Formats: sequence, structure tokens, C-alpha cells
Amino acid sequence: MQLDELTHITRTLPGGGTILVLNTGAIIGPEAEAMLQALHSRSIGGIQSHLEVLKKRGPEKFMSTYYVGYGHKSIGDCGSCTLFIEGVSMLAAKAVQDWPLYAGQESSTRYIDFAEQVFLNPMNTGAASAAMEKFRTFCIKGTERLFVDLQSRYPRNMDENDTVYEKAIRARAFDIMRGFLPAGATTNLAWHSNLRQVADKLMTLRHHPLEEVRTLALAIEDAVLEAFPNSFSAKRYDATETYNKECMQSGYYFAAEEWPDFEMSHDGVNRDLFLSYRDAMSNRPAKTELPKHMSECGTVGFRFLLDFGSFRDAQRHRALTQRMPLLTTAHGFHPWYLNELTPDLRKKALALLAEHEVFVTPLSKTAEEKQYLIPMGYRIPNRLTGTIPALVYFAELRSTRFVHPTLRVRAQQIGKALLERFADYGLVLHFDETEDRFDIGRGTHDIVKKE
Repeated sequence: MQLDELTHITRTLPGGGTILVLNTGAIIGPEAEAMLQALHSRSIGGIQSHLEVLKKRGPEKFMSTYYVGYGHKSIGDCGSCTLFIEGVSMLAAKAVQDWPLYAGQESSTRYIDFAEQVFLNPMNTGAASAAMEKFRTFCIKGTERLFVDLQSRYPRNMDENDTVYEKAIRARAFDIMRGFLPAGATTNLAWHSNLRQVADKLMTLRHHPLEEVRTLALAIEDAVLEAFPNSFSAKRYDATETYNKECMQSGYYFAAEEWPDFEMSHDGVNRDLFLSYRDAMSNRPAKTELPKHMSECGTVGFRFLLDFGSFRDAQRHRALTQRMPLLTTAHGFHPWYLNELTPDLRKKALALLAEHEVFVTPLSKTAEEKQYLIPMGYRIPNRLTGTIPALVYFAELRSTRFVHPTLRVRAQQIGKALLERFADYGLVLHFDETEDRFDIGRGTHDIVKKE
């Protein structure tokens, strides 16, 4: 079969976005693969005998009977699919990714042309749209202005590649201007998951506080029902639906009027057990993870303020538990974004933000809806909890000079706090404590086509 002969399952979203369930053209598809693994677990006849069963009977009746009918959910772990979700807001992307087992990729704001990108406006009012367009104009013009200014701030060294240097400068400019993009700006993401996790995630997504996400969930469900008719069911259980709706509608988003800038809020580590891992901690080389079974020692929690733009990056650490924050203007705009602007851009930004807070955000009927209008540079209360291995990985990976400065500071603080509390028990961290500085290496962090 040729690539152009493949038929992918697609659905169109009301806001102009799309969903595509990828058909890889595999002769043994996800449902058949799941069936084979399930048969293999119940018989010692060998895989060749199971392939004969697949050839004669197909996976349809098996999957509809044992996975959907009898509810043997582990069978759904054995077949996977990939969904491409396009044209959804930053908020919807975070909702899909708010899942410990999420695997996939989201478009980086550094590589999106926001001159053309759609900004979703659920209020459908001219005033809200006009306000979002002001931020678009500011971001586009500001990026070009910073591209020139940053070259004077960080001149290229004679031994540095011109192309790599230019990419690094543009990356820095985008890192600054992304704070002024409203969360209603659209993005694309891919979601690779086994069949079971798609079904489980949709059970809560379809009750999400945002109408956009509820609509997205129903569209995904409709698409996977067509793509894998024997592995999904449209059947609902009233008690389960009611429970999920109550949890999602009343307690999904996390908000707090007052929040510390940074603190360790919880220490549930068993010291005696922790000491038994002293050698594993002290002998660990750089760029090597701690053994996962160290998680039995307990968890540590942190509370801090972080802009929504960097929260998007922090959320990628699925091993950590992080509540989904409600994006508001209550905790102010992160000063880093303003301080990195030129004086003339800073003056315009302050005026734009002041106007936005007074005249635009009150246009929304609900706090959840208001999020679409709020720029991603506003700070949100972050509550992060994890095991020592997960926190050490986060602190080391996110403290490097290639990480966005607002997130990098928090990773450094977490690393230092862990050392202060646990160094005497043998904990060693290999993390970067240097201050933020421009590094041309950012220009090499790209995926490019080879000629």
C-alpha cells in the first residue's frame, strides 16, 4: 500500500481545528496487536499459532467481547494509536496533556507563526477579539524589535556559526515575547496512547469545565469509535458520569488568592529508608537517573509562583503531580518578561497590560472562560509534588542554561532545597547553579530537514 492510499479518520472542530487518527497502513493494526498479546498471555502455543487464529477469525469479535464486553482493560494496553490534534487553544492542549501517561509532542511557541495563527475567543465579542489582536501585533513587532536589540546585547563571537547564532537570538526573542500571547492562541499537538488510556482520559475530558475541551473530547471519541469500532463503546454509566462531572466541574482547576513565591510545603520522606540508598545517591554519575524504586522513600512537595508559559514546560514532567492552575491576573505579570524588553517596548507592554486588566478580562462570564484572554506571562500558583527520583530529574534537567529562565530559577531552587534537606543523608545533585545568560547553544535545539 502506498502512502497516498492510506485513509485516516478525521474530524473537524467548531473553532476550525481538526483531529486525525493516524492509519499507519499496518497489516496488523492496534486491535489485532492487542488480541495477539492477550492470546499469548493465555496459551503457551506460541505466537505462530496465534497468528493463525488472527488470520482465520480477525480481531473484531475478540476485542468487542473481551476488551469492551467483559472489561478486561489490560488488553487495551496492548494496542496503541496516534492522534493529531490541530487548531486548539493552549488551554485545551494542557487539558489533554494533564495525564500521568500522556505521550506526545506539542508545537513550541518558538516555531509558530503567530502572524497567521488563530486566536480562539469563546466570548465571540468584538471587544475581546480586538484586545487579542493588539497582543498579536505587539508580539510580532516586538519580536522583530528584540531580534535587532538582542544582537547588540549579545554580539556574535568570531568563532560562532552565523546561522546557529541567528537561531539562538530568535529563540531568545520568542522566549521573551511568548509571555504576551493570550492563552487562547491555538497550537497543535500529537497524542500517542494505548487504547485503554484514550478511553480512560476521555471519560474525564468530556466533563471538563471548558466547552472547547468537552467538544474536543466528543470529537476524539467519535473518531476513535470509527477507527477502532471493536475497542471503544459509546455506552455511558450514569453513576460514573455524574461522579466525573462533579469532580471536573467543581474541583479541576486550582486557584489561590495568596501564594508563596517559593517554599517546600511537604516532606514525607522516610529517613531510615532513605539512608539505605546512600551509595546509590553518592555514586550516581551525571546525566544518570536515580533508581525508580527509591520512590518508596516518600514524596516532597513545593509551592511557588510560575508564569503559565513556563508551567506548560513544567507540566511535561508526568512523574510529578501538579494541579492544573486557573490562569488569572491575580498574581501579577512575571517581571522577567518586562525586564527583558527594550525601554520603549516595556512602556507599551505596561500600558497594554493595564488596559487589558481593566477593560478586557471583565468581558468574560466565567473565570474559566476568561483564561483565553489572559497572556501567558501572568503568574499562577503552582503546587508540585513528587518522589526524590522524579524531583532530582526535574531539578537537573530544567536547571540547564538552555531552559527558559523563569522555569530554570524554580528548578534551581528545588535542587538547592533538596540538598539543604537531604545532603547529609547522601543526596548528590548534578545541576547548573549559574545565573541566566545567553548561550548560542539554544540555536542548535531544532529539528531541521537535511538537504
